[in-house]
Amino acid sequence: MDGITAQLLALQVFTGLALGAIYTLLAVGLSLIFGMLTVVNFAHGAFFMVGAYAGYSLYQYVPNFWLCLVGVPLITGLIGIVAERFLVRPLYGRGIDYPLLLTFGLAYVMVELVRIQFGKQGLPVDTPELLQGSVDVLIGHFPLYRLFVIGITAVVLAALWLFIEKTSFGLIVRAGARDPEIVRVLGIDIAKVWLIVFGIGTGIAGLAGYLSSPMQGITPEMGGSVLIVAFVVTVVGGMGSLTGAVVAGLLVGVVESLAALFAPEAAKVSMFVIMAVVLLVRPLGLFGRAGLMS
Repeated sequence: MDGITAQLLALQVFTGLALGAIYTLLAVGLSLIFGMLTVVNFAHGAFFMVGAYAGYSLYQYVPNFWLCLVGVPLITGLIGIVAERFLVRPLYGRGIDYPLLLTFGLAYVMVELVRIQFGKQGLPVDTPELLQGSVDVLIGHFPLYRLFVIGITAVVLAALWLFIEKTSFGLIVRAGARDPEIVRVLGIDIAKVWLIVFGIGTGIAGLAGYLSSPMQGITPEMGGSVLIVAFVVTVVGGMGSLTGAVVAGLLVGVVESLAALFAPEAAKVSMFVIMAVVLLVRPLGLFGRAGLMS
């Protein structure tokens, strides 16, 4: 414990918030898909990985970080739309296990395709020049790029909230999540709504992968470990709850960061401890609601 100051703790919390921002984006996309479609998307980590490689490839042709920041979620979202339309949709109504197994297999296919195209070795990704260096946050200097990740996550979450809460399509999404049959009776094509929601969810996962690439590099297997984190965060927050995904993502990120400071060997285990404690107290998660699986 010697040498650990209040300033160091505060900086470690900031580090955890940046890590939690990535976890939040992952879990929000996963929760959005599950909350609307009741599909446990085991390919979510693969979309995270594809987003990182899509950004890397796009940057070779258009060396502009900001254009890639817009292009990556569009590319991964489009891939998600194709996957939903031709692979996932035929399995609706057959039980939750069918799309789960399909997306599990889809993840392996996506990883192998990336290995064929880019090889098995990891690739380094440079931090954008404009976001290099550090900035004084009153408690010390903190990497500017990590602050940017926190900020862009806040912007994405605010835009998603406005989209879901303040638009007519968002109203349809919320109604469809509660009772899709009523939405059908009203003459709305619920299949198109599911298609768009799946695209948004996978697009957000791809954005998370692109944002994380300068911090950790990219490998074909990078989606496997974050998929575990995404499910832990989603379970802690409550399956299908976007608010829960945000709260749990930041919580897990901060706790993992602090654990790395005090007990590095237990850092990755800390998230499972949080999950166990939360499920013992609230089996549905922090913001989960009953009846979603039925």
